Amino acid sequence: MWASPFVLRVKLALGFKGLSYKYVEENLRNKSDLLLESKPVHKKAPPVFPADPYERAMARFWAAFIDDKFLASWLKAGRGKTEEEKAEGAKETFAAVETLEGAFRERSKGKPFFGGDNVGYLDIVLGALVAWMCTAEVRHGIKLFDASRSPLLEKWVDHFGRLDEVVAILPDIDRLVVHAKMREAEVAAAAANK
Repeated sequence: MWASPFVLRVKLALGFKGLSYKYVEENLRNKSDLLLESKPVHKKAPPVFPADPYERAMARFWAAFIDDKFLASWLKAGRGKTEEEKAEGAKETFAAVETLEGAFRERSKGKPFFGGDNVGYLDIVLGALVAWMCTAEVRHGIKLFDASRSPLLEKWVDHFGRLDEVVAILPDIDRLVVHAKMREAEVAAAAANK
């Protein structure tokens, strides 16, 4: 699905590895055998994971943090059932941003990416959310990474977002805004029909 940040992760990884692929949009309610087949990609390409086992484990840890803390709380802030739940989600989101800022400071060691000089796994995991962060800013005026709260991540988003591989893959913000509004209307209609 073109708007999925998880699909964007795969597309970004393939792009940074320089691997060509054929993108086929799937009907997620009626998945084809092609989607259900499990065929790993075997080709020599630049790695996105660090070679060192400890560093690989740390990359996986922080990727889980992005999914389980940052993304989960951000979704709670946007989709909470009550204003209190949304406020709690926003509070948790900005706490996660603060933690990610510290992680970037520690992991990057003054270099432009989480992986140092080159884009790595964490850059791809967080980078797949960049277009959605821009969409949230357009729709709700909320900038998740900014100079007052997270100057290093703000600089990272700017740098990452200008990479050729990223520009070629991330969806258009206006299209995402329309998609988000339509999805929100579908959810509201489904809730009203219950």
